[in-house]
Amino acid sequence: MLNTYVTIALSKLWLLRTDKTGVTAIEYGLIAGAIAVVIIGAVQLLGTNISAAFTNIANALVPPAAPPAP
Repeated sequence: MLNTYVTIALSKLWLLRTDKTGVTAIEYGLIAGAIAVVIIGAVQLLGTNISAAFTNIANALVPPAAPPAP
């Protein structure tokens, strides 16, 4: 009886070892995660640079002079 259970368990483990159906989904998930990390890093870096550029432009603008008094 125990021998039968061991044989069934080993055969199921062997099937799990040779089953490759979920591997592709895992790989695509890892690739999507890596792309997301790169996009987040690029947006943070670009966002900081754009904010600094707009700040420099705003500081460089000089308000118009007041019109002369009549």
